Amino acid sequence: MNPQTTTPNPPQTSAAFIAASWVALLLGVVAFNIGLWNANTMALNEKGYYFTVLMYGLFAAISVQKSVRDRLEGIPVTNLYYGISWVSVLLTVLLLAVGLWNATLTLSEKGFYAMAFVLSLFAAIAVQKNTRDTLKREPAEPASLG
Repeated sequence: MNPQTTTPNPPQTSAAFIAASWVALLLGVVAFNIGLWNANTMALNEKGYYFTVLMYGLFAAISVQKSVRDRLEGIPVTNLYYGISWVSVLLTVLLLAVGLWNATLTLSEKGFYAMAFVLSLFAAIAVQKNTRDTLKREPAEPASLG
């Protein structure tokens, strides 16, 4: 199929997958933040660092999903934005890895943060995909005159 043509509506995503995606996203983000809240040995600036890396990672993951999907559907995406999106995702993973490597946390705590982070990024991509698929399937609403 030519990427410049309009792609057909995607197949219907099951309600179970949509729900699982949202649950995974909420579970990952909430668990990560509860871990930060309960980290008594971590300074406030360190907690802020990890929180910022998580938020930046979520944004970057959604941005990658959107730019990849846009390109597949023939919607123009500049190489600069596409590249920055990918670099941002890789940078957040690197920032988290360096932060955890140098943290004075137990290995189980480091593993907890890493897994909650990865779960959150994956779930953010799945939620974005599901949202986009749902919007693409819904017919456009007629403009209101009133």
